[in-house]
Amino acid sequence: MNPDIILPFLFIIVSMLYSSVGLGGGSSYTALMAIFGMKHELIPTISLALNLVVTFIGMIAFWRGGHLNFRLILPFVVTSVPMSYVGGAVRLPEEVFFWLLLVTLVLAAARLYLVNDLTLRIHLDRRQSLALSLLIGALLGFVAGTVGIGGGIYLVPLIILFGMSTEKEAAAAGTVFVWVNSAAGFISRVQRGAFSGATFFPMVGAVVLGGLLGSHLGAERFSPKMVQRLLGIVILAAIFYLMRKII
Repeated sequence: MNPDIILPFLFIIVSMLYSSVGLGGGSSYTALMAIFGMKHELIPTISLALNLVVTFIGMIAFWRGGHLNFRLILPFVVTSVPMSYVGGAVRLPEEVFFWLLLVTLVLAAARLYLVNDLTLRIHLDRRQSLALSLLIGALLGFVAGTVGIGGGIYLVPLIILFGMSTEKEAAAAGTVFVWVNSAAGFISRVQRGAFSGATFFPMVGAVVLGGLLGSHLGAERFSPKMVQRLLGIVILAAIFYLMRKII
């Protein structure tokens, strides 16, 4: 099947479900593109663009709700933004790219299905917290630029685990983190030519349409965790596909 035809329709459904409960879901878009065999150079570019779209509304909502803690967010983005730009400039061989994507999707699946409510709290002093924030930001920023997964799915539970902030502020930090990293990685990839308008615009248009429909419907009968785990099946399918492809 031609991914340029089938993926926009799937993206409308996925983005509608995610946005109905206030989620982004960039990892699911990346997984779908991998399953349908899209060119490995285009997957991160489109995924980063979709991240920009789906997190913008959430970022504004958190800002209006007073949950943005810039003192919390700043150390992460100081290292993540330049590393995302560097990651976007790196031309990875196809096999290396798919191995890296496989690892990130396995971690995303573990986050969705194995890590539920975090009861463990590790309290750090200010220096430890700053050092860890800078390190996490750099690692996740590079992953965002190379693979296209913004990193919010990993960052939010880590903030909670290390007792850096409340759940609301952690979620807000994750949204901003994904947005700024996606912008840096996307700009870098477009500058080096990893871009196709014929593929890009239908995908982004599908996510915008699905997001508007989902926000309007507001399916409150579903919980965010349930939607994540339901659509996490797409991630599991992508893991199976990638394992068959590269092993």
